[in-house]
Amino acid sequence: MEVNEFITSGILELYVYGVATEAEVAEVERMAAEHQIVRDEIKSIETAVVSLSYTMAPYLSGENYQRIAKAIFGNEIQAPKPVKVIGLATYIGYAASVLFLLGCGYLFFENQNKEAALSSVNEEKVALTKKIDTLNQVNESRLALVNVLRSKENTVIDLAGQAIAPESSARIYWNKASQEVYVDIASLPEPPEGKVYQIWSLKLVPQLTPTSIGTIANYDSSAEKIFKVEPTGDAEAFGITLEPEGGSATPTMEQLYALGKV
Repeated sequence: MEVNEFITSGILELYVYGVATEAEVAEVERMAAEHQIVRDEIKSIETAVVSLSYTMAPYLSGENYQRIAKAIFGNEIQAPKPVKVIGLATYIGYAASVLFLLGCGYLFFENQNKEAALSSVNEEKVALTKKIDTLNQVNESRLALVNVLRSKENTVIDLAGQAIAPESSARIYWNKASQEVYVDIASLPEPPEGKVYQIWSLKLVPQLTPTSIGTIANYDSSAEKIFKVEPTGDAEAFGITLEPEGGSATPTMEQLYALGKV
C-alpha cells in the first residue's frame, strides 16, 4: 500500500484513538518507522484530539468538584485554590514603575523651580533696566543743567536772606539774550505743607513793580533744588516769597525770604 493511501485509509486515526487491532497497530508502527510523513501525521492527529478534548470538556467549579469528591470518597475535599505566583520580572516592573513616577515628579518640580527662578531673573532684569533708564535721564538732565549754568551768557544774581530767614540765600541764573531764568533755592528752608516758593521779577523804578515768573510746586523733584521758571527780559531785581499753593497775585512781603539786585 502506498504511503498516501495508508495515511488516508483512516488506520492512523484508529491507532491514535486506541481501537486499532494488533495487526493494524503493528502495521502503523512499521510504516511510522519507515516514513517521516507518517510520524508527522500521527503527531498531527494526536494534537487535534487533545485540542478537541480541551474544547469539549465541561468547566468543573470548586462546588461541583467537592460534590463529586464527596460522592466518591465520602468526605469533603477542598478544591485546590490557585496560587498567585509573582516572579522576579513582576517585582522589577513594579520597581521600574515607582522609579519612573519618582523621576517624573522630580523633573516636574525641578522644572517649576527653574521657571520660577527664570521669572525672578526676568523681573530683576526689567527693574534694573528701568533704574538704568532713570539714571540715564537724570544724568542727561544734570548735564544739560550744568551746561546751562556754566554758560558765559548768564548773569548770576545772589539773593540774600531777609528778616524771616536771615541765614538763607538763593541764586538766579539769568540769560538776558534768551531771557531764560533758573533759580537755585538749595539754601532756603524746605517749604511747609500747603506752601510754595514764588519767584518774582522786580522793576524798581519809577516804582516797585513785581511780576510773578513762577512757583516751585515740584520742590521734591530736584535733588539739586535748581528749577527753571518763566522767562523775563527787563528785571532789575529778583525776590522769593513763601505763598499758598497756587501762588499769589502780589508778593506777601512778610514772607519775603530772599532778595537781590541785578
